[in-house]
Amino acid sequence: MDALDRKILTELQLDGRLTVTELAARVQLSVSPCHRRLRDLEREGAIRGYRAVVDPAAVGLNFEALVFATLRWEDRDTVTAFEEAVTVIPQVIQAQRLFGEPDYLLRVATSDLVAYQHLYDQQLAKLPGVQRLTSTLVMKNVIAERPLPEG
Repeated sequence: MDALDRKILTELQLDGRLTVTELAARVQLSVSPCHRRLRDLEREGAIRGYRAVVDPAAVGLNFEALVFATLRWEDRDTVTAFEEAVTVIPQVIQAQRLFGEPDYLLRVATSDLVAYQHLYDQQLAKLPGVQRLTSTLVMKNVIAERPLPEG
């Protein structure tokens, strides 16, 4: 991947709806080579897909929490069961396995505190292998969606 490919990726992260013609103009390349590079980036997996970035408040999700999960055991079966259970909870919009403690960081979006409490009591606290959950509430997103750095 060269500097031109990285520039294409940066432009698409800023605006995924660019036409190939607009993208080519922004990266100062003719349309045909730009299109070829774009197809190569998609085929190689550098571009995993395209999506719309939705404002959570516009769809009634005004409450966000970060939940740190520590598991009782970290054997393969417990980790697999936990990860499979997390993937089916739609309010968990991001989940990351961490080195050290805690074991996981979950980003959760709900309509309000009452909805979060219900989710916590009915689903999060019952996740397989959970020893402890610690929540912190998001006051404000300072940087929500930023393109990946070039280097």
